[in-house]
Amino acid sequence: MAVFAIGDLHLPGGNEKPMDVFGSHWENHFETISKNWLEMVAPQDVVLIPGDISWAMQLAQITDDLRAIEALPGQKIFLRGNHDYWWNAIGKVRAMLGPGSYALQNDAVMLNGLVFCGTRGWMFPTAAQPLGEQDEKVFLRECMRLRMSLDQAVKLSKGEPVVAMMHFPPLFADGMATAFTDILDEYPISDVIYGHLHGHGIKIAFEGERNAIRYHLASCDALGFRPKHIEHL
Repeated sequence: MAVFAIGDLHLPGGNEKPMDVFGSHWENHFETISKNWLEMVAPQDVVLIPGDISWAMQLAQITDDLRAIEALPGQKIFLRGNHDYWWNAIGKVRAMLGPGSYALQNDAVMLNGLVFCGTRGWMFPTAAQPLGEQDEKVFLRECMRLRMSLDQAVKLSKGEPVVAMMHFPPLFADGMATAFTDILDEYPISDVIYGHLHGHGIKIAFEGERNAIRYHLASCDALGFRPKHIEHL
């Protein structure tokens, strides 16, 4: 079993939502992703999808997008992104999924001996940009949810390393500690997969190892619309 990651698929959700308004490289982007996916991923592999799956606004609008992703090889683990407005009650989301697909929400799942956990995350405060009152509330709630998911992962893993997923980046390119990295550092995490950053935002992403945890940006345009093989898993 190999592990891959690719997020921010931004499928149309039953609406006309051409992504090439964000640059010509987005033209027919899901066709490009699908072609690369078919070349790389085998049915027994796992593909991590850290949020912003679809522009759908209601759960009823997500069916075609989910089926398109599920038609591709591999087991899929989905996480909610900030644009996944269709994602509401987790039980209803899970009921929409086909065999071999899983939805994480502040919890964990084990597949073939590897444990995956995660939460959406949020913006974090910096010295240059403190959070407003509402964002601060969401940020603190997401810190709590990250810890909840990691606690469940540790119970499942029985000492084996854990792979954590977030949608928002838990840190930036300067590698400075944040409340999210402080929490992650407390647990036996091998890798953190995240997305959200696009275009010029990609340059502020942290990728590489920090405190023995490997961080991977997996937004699809940052990957050239090609799933990233997490080679050491």
